[in-house]
Order: sequence, then C-alpha cells, then structure tokens
Amino acid sequence: MVSAPKTGTPRVRADRDVCIGAGLCVMTAEEVFDQDDDGLVVLVTPDPAPETETAVRKAVRNCPSGALSLAEG
Repeated sequence: MVSAPKTGTPRVRADRDVCIGAGLCVMTAEEVFDQDDDGLVVLVTPDPAPETETAVRKAVRNCPSGALSLAEG
C-alpha cells in the first residue's frame, strides 16, 4: 500500500494488490495517478495539491476494483 503524506487534503492510498489496471484514475486525475508497465496504479504526486481534491475524490469513487481510498486529515 502506498500513501501520500498528511496535508490539508485527504491522503490518497493505492493498493496495488487490488488494482486491476483499468486506468480510470489516470484519466480522472493524471496529476496524481499514473500506471506502471503492468498497468498498475502509481502515485505520481505523493502530496496531492488542494486544487486536485475534487478530481482525486472522483477517481477514488470511480475505481472499479476499490484499490483507491482516502484518509481524511
């Protein structure tokens, strides 16, 4: 599991063991998410900027495998 450091925005968690490589996170918030050569989620920005919060929340909500989650504050 990979987590972003604590900031004013929610911490993003990506569970690569659960990721199915759909890529919706990248399409929704490419500033925060990417995919490796196997198509699995990679956190590009370990500390998501406040202006990405809406996109990050949408990516988490739309993740088909449930690999993404948020830890508030």
